[in-house]
Order: sequence, then structure tokens, then C-alpha cells
Amino acid sequence: MWCLPLWILKRVQDDERLSPEQISKIILRYLDCTVDCANIIANQSEGEQLTDYKVSFNYQQSTGTPAATTGSLTKNPVIEFLCDPALKDRIPPPERAIRFAPDWFRRLEREMGVPDAHGLPGLTAKACLPMTDAFSLGFILPLPFDVQLRIPEDRVSIQMGWAEDVPFQPIEQHHPAQIGAPEPPFESVMPLKFINPWRISVPDGYSVLFTQPLSRPDLPFTCFSGFVDCDRFDALVNLPFAWTGPTGDHFLPAGTPIAQLLPIRRDTMVKQGVARASTEAELAEQEAARHRKYTEESAYAKDWRVKK
Repeated sequence: MWCLPLWILKRVQDDERLSPEQISKIILRYLDCTVDCANIIANQSEGEQLTDYKVSFNYQQSTGTPAATTGSLTKNPVIEFLCDPALKDRIPPPERAIRFAPDWFRRLEREMGVPDAHGLPGLTAKACLPMTDAFSLGFILPLPFDVQLRIPEDRVSIQMGWAEDVPFQPIEQHHPAQIGAPEPPFESVMPLKFINPWRISVPDGYSVLFTQPLSRPDLPFTCFSGFVDCDRFDALVNLPFAWTGPTGDHFLPAGTPIAQLLPIRRDTMVKQGVARASTEAELAEQEAARHRKYTEESAYAKDWRVKK
């Protein structure tokens, strides 16, 4: 199954929000790629298959017992992920974010093997508890099915494919004008969106921040963030994104983390801020903390970190 962006040609012509100059830019870009796309389809009908992927992006899920989801919603709020019964055992479920910590982070040793400037063991990011805590925040929404992508040099006329028996398109395309393309900073960007099969249900008073998986520069795409009042919104939330990886042929396996979901209670949000000069006492506290951080091993873990 292949999805080509030819429908955009008609859409941009009928879009009253676009100026004639913008329409011309978009149409010329897509006309340039039409012949190439047609040739690819013709070759595919003769038996060509995109099996020689130049790049693959894999993920690793740790095993273990899922976190308990029992208890009162008031004292122990629960987020629920609801899908079509026909998909229940066919697609990977959302899980706690820590189970999707990336391979590059898992491979790190805690110590670099050389001392730091203060004579303490030199530490890697693996020893950074704030980074570990960020990996553990919220839940990860995984890609439901394997997806093939062909990213051309113009990074716009993107082609996508998946198995014939997939019940819905896991990725669709947005109208370029929705992000102002091809104007900066989206001169060579085709906005796409992951189709999410999971409805998100949270207790009253909670919203959910949908964002790019945190600290994942290895992922070849970047999601646009959204803050959804999922305690009121009963529809599915899809995930707009832009391809930021290299050009060429790519394979995203089912289970690839596509978004990190952070449930947030609205009445706890801090909405006021003040910028001011530190007092002498505050500067002294800051200097004492800095000194302890760099001269005492595991000072943050012992005295400052709060278990999440």
C-alpha cells in the first residue's frame, strides 16, 4: 500500500487562505516529483519491493510486571488506554515510559573510567538522576504497525508503505499550509501525523501533554506537542510530526516510541512567575549546593532527589 501526496495539488488550489505565490510554490514542488512517483509505482507493479532498507530504527522494551493500576482515582489516579477490541492483541500497548529507555542510554556504564577535576569518579549520563527521572515520566505511545518510508532529497514527496492486512493507515499527511509550508522554517517539510488507535481516559481535572519522547535524538522524527483535556475529550488524539532523519529508505518497526504522554492535574499548574535578584543568603545557599555537588559523590541522590 503506497500513499502519494498528489491529493495536495487539488487541495492547495482550492484553499482560499493561500496566496497565488504560495500556491505556485507548492504546486511546482509537487509537479517536480510526480514523474518520479509514477515511475516508482510502475516499477512496484513489476515486482519491485522496498526490502533493502538503508537505515533501520529499532527499540527495546524491558520486561517486568506492569505497574499496578488499582485504587481510588483520587488517591491513586489511573490513566486508561482504550482501543477497538479487534486491535487489543494485535498492536503494542502504551506502557510506562521507563520501559522504553533508549539503547544508547542502556549501554552506558555509570563511570567513564577516569576521575573528574575534583578527583571523584568521572560519571556518564547514566549516573544523572534527573535524566533518568525524565525517561521515567509518564507513558510512551508506540507505533502500532511496521512502516516503510522513502524520503527523497526534497524531503517533501514522501512515500509510505505497510502490510496489506493493516486495518488503518498508521501514518497520514497534513496539508502543508497547516504549518505555513513552504515558508520558513518549513521550506522542505511535509507535515505528517501518526494515527493513534488508543483513546486516552484520565480522571476529572487531568489533561495530557503529548510530546516528543524525551531525550531521544536517535529518533528520525520530531512530534509537535499538544496539551489535551483528555478528561473531557472522548475522541482519538493523533500526533503531527515532521521527518528530521536522513533521506533514503527507512523502516520503523511496530513498537517504536512515537510520543511521551504526561498526565497533569490542571489545578496544580504553576501559572505565575517572578524574576528577581538573589539575596545574599540565597547566593550563599547556591554556592554551598554547588560545592557539595562537585566535591561529594552522589550528593544529589543522598540529599536532594525525591523518589518519583
